[in-house]
Amino acid sequence: MNGSRIAAVGHYQPAKVLTNEDLAGLVDTSDEWIRSRVGIRTRHIAGPDEPVDELAAHAAAKALAAAGLAPADIDLVLVATSTAVDRSPNMAARVAARLGMPQPATMDLNVVCAGFTHALATADHAVRAGGASRALVIGADKMSEVTDWSDRSTCVLVGDGAGAAVVEAAEESGIGPVLWGSVPEMGNAVRIEGTPSRFAQEGQSVYRWATTQLPPIARRACERAGLEPADLAGVVLHQANLRIIEPLAEKIGAVNAVVARDVTESGNTSAASIPLAFSKLVEQGAVSTGDPVLLFGFGGNLSYAGQVVRCP
Repeated sequence: MNGSRIAAVGHYQPAKVLTNEDLAGLVDTSDEWIRSRVGIRTRHIAGPDEPVDELAAHAAAKALAAAGLAPADIDLVLVATSTAVDRSPNMAARVAARLGMPQPATMDLNVVCAGFTHALATADHAVRAGGASRALVIGADKMSEVTDWSDRSTCVLVGDGAGAAVVEAAEESGIGPVLWGSVPEMGNAVRIEGTPSRFAQEGQSVYRWATTQLPPIARRACERAGLEPADLAGVVLHQANLRIIEPLAEKIGAVNAVVARDVTESGNTSAASIPLAFSKLVEQGAVSTGDPVLLFGFGGNLSYAGQVVRCP
């Protein structure tokens, strides 16, 4: 075995749905204002008794069930999150405990909105190098907990949720080479900082960067997988804002691909957004087993990471 593949995916969202009309009762906004600027209709919000690791564990359990595996079959757990409240135990260890895993390696990665694709690359490298046989890769965030609900520029964007993927060794690689990097001097354009921690961003700077600088980078991720953008069956970008997703997808040139637009019903769920949207595409049958799909995360730290994967 000298490759790795995604064996299965799963996702989870809290039951509470917050509509644009609900938000109009909290801040000076409207359904039309929100839809026209970010394309979001609804978002799911976790309750005070639903911590990040619980969201992550639900998504992970679904991915394991879809793969036909038991928790004991996993020897590496990676959780991408930027909304963990406690420093230790980390989210990965808490997920492992919730699922009853005997002795996996457990690590958290904080690359904000690009966290899942960074974690997926890390799992791919670990499995191909022989450091793990099966890895559970999770993106989970509770953005509602770091949001100022009186700030209409940010509160209309966010949602909570989790998505997960099981990565296992394979004879032929189903996870393409990652293309990753960052723009450190612009890192303050997206922030979760302060006491209490609060999410803030420079929306116009992020929009310009995403729609002008990222298309050629995403195309290079396809080149590393030996594909043209037109060969893609699906494109799953970080679900930041429909006004970023649509022009970015168009500039990539994936003319034959299904483009994930889960942001309309889930909002921006940060590290959860890509696995959440990808899992829904698979569940809905919008992409088929073996189809090439570009996963491309970007955002906090002005980091990015993307790779072409084959659908489970």
